[in-house]
Amino acid sequence: MKKFSLLKKVLATTALSMALISSANAAKEKKYIIATASTGGTYYPVGVGIATIASLKLAKKYKMTFSAITSAGSGENVDMIDKGEVDFAILQGLFGSMAWQGVGKYEGKPRKNLRSVSMLWQNVEQFVVYKKYAPTNNIMDMKNLYGKKFSIGKRNSGTRVSGQTILSALGIDYNKMDLQFLGYGPSSTALQDGKIDGMNIPAGPPTSAVVNAYATIGADKITHLEFSDENLKTIQAKFPVWTRYIIKKDTYPGQKKDIKTIAQPNLLVVTKDTPEETVYLLTKTMYENLAFLNTVHKATKAMSLQKAIDGLPMPLHPGAAKYYKEQGIKIPDRLIAK
Repeated sequence: MKKFSLLKKVLATTALSMALISSANAAKEKKYIIATASTGGTYYPVGVGIATIASLKLAKKYKMTFSAITSAGSGENVDMIDKGEVDFAILQGLFGSMAWQGVGKYEGKPRKNLRSVSMLWQNVEQFVVYKKYAPTNNIMDMKNLYGKKFSIGKRNSGTRVSGQTILSALGIDYNKMDLQFLGYGPSSTALQDGKIDGMNIPAGPPTSAVVNAYATIGADKITHLEFSDENLKTIQAKFPVWTRYIIKKDTYPGQKKDIKTIAQPNLLVVTKDTPEETVYLLTKTMYENLAFLNTVHKATKAMSLQKAIDGLPMPLHPGAAKYYKEQGIKIPDRLIAK
């Protein structure tokens, strides 16, 4: 009995020691979460790519790991980062600007805790509709979808907000449409099944949801609506975050000519309370491994140190600023956190 009692004590002590060691190791490891968007767009694969390369490079030496999660997009990402549910988030430039300034959805409640890490790539506006509604192939043809089913994006997403902002600026009443609030993948599926007549898919081309739609339906039946210089000027008068963007021919199945559209920047953000070392190392890892990110999604080929701070709507996190300064990038006063 004494031997058995002693054995129980030894086992109990060993189990407790192992638990304490495991707990200590877990305490040393820092886990960070990056909020992206739905799987059919560009945010998710790029977010996964950033998380993967950062974990591979930083886990062993710095005990840092990163993971990417899906979300409804920019709107939900701001909410989650506010609540401390995620550490980093990818946002549309428009949404980031609204959140920082406290306008639109954030009227009177600016998110001054947000800090920029980097401009990632441009978010290209892609209004894809059935050709029968697009006699001029211009964005103003959206008026032909009054009374029709159009997917504007998930309810709490930057996709919905940017789409509605663009349409409103052009005098197109989206409330006259039968709006559907779907993510990228579901939008594409619904368009292919004839359950909607068009979809709003802002993302870096080629976007899988759009590729799938063209491959299944055919370029003879659906089309991207284009933006004229006058359209762009009208939109810029409301929110000067958009610029001209050309989707080169052959980007999508059956696409035989360039598409004249517009784009806004996407950015990676973090809160001001995130450790400087974490943000510095993540920023450094991203830019030292662009070749890897380029294999994840073609949109990342637009990333470069020379464009890293272009169009950022809020100050840089000190960790990111430190890396850019080391690389000889001159940071304007408006991007220096006070």
